[in-house]
Amino acid sequence: MMQQEGKATFNIGHSFYRPSSQLSRDLGVLAAAVYKQQTGELRVLDAMTGCGVRILRYALEAGADYLWANDGNPEGHYTLRQNLAPVLESDRYQITHEPATRVFLQCALDRDYYDLIDIDAFGSPADLITPSLQALKYGGLLYLTSTDGRIVSGHFPQESLRLYGAYARSHPSVQEQALRILIGAIAQQTAAQHCSLQPVFSLYSGQTYRVMVRVFPKAFNLAKFNRFLGYCSQCGHYETLDWRYLSRAHCDNHNPPQPMSVSGPLWVGALHDRAFLQSMANLAQTWHWQKVAALLEVMQAEANLPPYYFPLGEIGRRGKLDIPPRDRLIQALINAGYVATNTHLDPQAIKTNASLKICVDIARSLTESGL
Repeated sequence: MMQQEGKATFNIGHSFYRPSSQLSRDLGVLAAAVYKQQTGELRVLDAMTGCGVRILRYALEAGADYLWANDGNPEGHYTLRQNLAPVLESDRYQITHEPATRVFLQCALDRDYYDLIDIDAFGSPADLITPSLQALKYGGLLYLTSTDGRIVSGHFPQESLRLYGAYARSHPSVQEQALRILIGAIAQQTAAQHCSLQPVFSLYSGQTYRVMVRVFPKAFNLAKFNRFLGYCSQCGHYETLDWRYLSRAHCDNHNPPQPMSVSGPLWVGALHDRAFLQSMANLAQTWHWQKVAALLEVMQAEANLPPYYFPLGEIGRRGKLDIPPRDRLIQALINAGYVATNTHLDPQAIKTNASLKICVDIARSLTESGL
């Protein structure tokens, strides 16, 4: 049965296709289209293309100039070729069925670099980070998927350390932690190659984590952006920790100070590029993608806030109170001089530069006043 997504019409056949991941594909297409507008060129390598819906949309909606559709399963070749029929021009595409690592290394050998590399991996993409960077053009976009949420959310810290070089502990904002560990792993690999990165956007949706970063040929201070996150289980306080002061990972809200559980290293810089997201939002409005435009607005608001969030249930539990409506609490925090917003990471959470104690105090005052 034929499927429709965006401008793409395609058949699934025996290939993998997850309709719930359309949002991540929408964001990828918007980012690719903005990149094409800014640079005038867009060569796309889809390393795990499945039925080809992603790369077809990059062609039809983002205006990709050249397409490389690779999938490790040769049994899907007929379906893939059938789906890509609208763009099968002899000088514009290629279809292969190789391990993704082999494709990236061949690109490096041939000096065949791509503007956008999309890796929609199942499980962890950790082993693909380094080879994919070898195939990416300077200034290009790397779009990675991870579905191993239990590993980077603190359930299996030893596995997180093995895969990403980061020890993950459990706490109330683990969805953001997962994204930041993934970005941090990419940052470490780019730094090893004397390059730097800038996150374009980071998305948590449907138990799937996707990050898009832009890589530049300039070394940067990795220790400034890859740090540690401390969490106090006794009072819910978070703190960003520098490498040099890990021995001081104690929460001073107690007497004597109490030790904190520490996760990291992970990315503590901006979660999204606000300027790039604004360009994506403008294009989404032009295309009448209202829901995506609304999401991009939320992402812009949360981009530069501290690397954690507070679930409303956590605020209520810590304060032993009935929590006021989220939007009312956000406005009260803003009125008190803090930055606060809702977050795409959790519909029942807020991101703010206020401490948890301040959030509890302001929530209590709203509850007691009946506001």
